[in-house]
Amino acid sequence: MRLTKHSDYALRVLLYVAAAPGRQVSTEEIGAAYGISTHHLFKVVGKLGKHGLLSIKRGRGGGMELGRPAAEIRIGDVVMLTEPDFALVECLEEGNDNCPLTGACALVPPLVRARKAFVAVLNEYTLADAVGPRNEARYRRLLQIAE
Repeated sequence: MRLTKHSDYALRVLLYVAAAPGRQVSTEEIGAAYGISTHHLFKVVGKLGKHGLLSIKRGRGGGMELGRPAAEIRIGDVVMLTEPDFALVECLEEGNDNCPLTGACALVPPLVRARKAFVAVLNEYTLADAVGPRNEARYRRLLQIAE
């Protein structure tokens, strides 16, 4: 299993913004820190803003900050929000009936259970767990986040 770049970038954006509390952060700043195209980040930031994970202020002096406390942003929820298709195999895709075993396959229940377990483990952690006081200073240094 591998998460899409969309999920990867969403998690990186949230980490960056959480490590820069109290100030507006620009998409360009995040892109430069990670070496990611701002074109890709605009889509990610838009989705995170639409779902209340980021508060976005447009225009001069604008930028973004967390839309809710880091302790309320669960990692599994972010992944579920940003993964367009979390079907592990073709037969789990919505409306797919290409396999002759559809509806009778004994592999479907364990695959569905594994997917739920994956998200449940991620949801044991919040953005605050990832950025906590010990990591915030390290992230600020590694990403060269301005004070």
